[in-house]
Amino acid sequence: MLTRIHIERLTVHARHGVLPQERTVGADFYVSLTADVDTGEEALTDDRLEGTVNYAELCASIRSEMQRPAQLLEHVAWRTARRLLSEQPRLQRVALRIDKQMPPIGLSVEAVGVEVTLSKEAPETV
Repeated sequence: MLTRIHIERLTVHARHGVLPQERTVGADFYVSLTADVDTGEEALTDDRLEGTVNYAELCASIRSEMQRPAQLLEHVAWRTARRLLSEQPRLQRVALRIDKQMPPIGLSVEAVGVEVTLSKEAPETV
């Protein structure tokens, strides 16, 4: 059975950005995930973790990728989504959103961000 799981606004301090200050001081980011999971009988009828994905493992992988500095959020989101799909065989599709809090753009804005969607059915063309 296909189920959809959500992780909402995992907070991570990281050093992503084009400006030197962003790479030195860092900023707070919110990462949200929506994932389609091929959920097995183990989870549905037997109440066992083996039939689904472990949320803690997903969060740990996301946090690990967020700790690797990059200039562009597009790059971070793409590599994180790819990692999740490769590490978790039950994941079929992931939509990963990264929001950077109070970006240094000279205007009053709460956050800027990107979202990428990758699936095992439709391989990327990059």
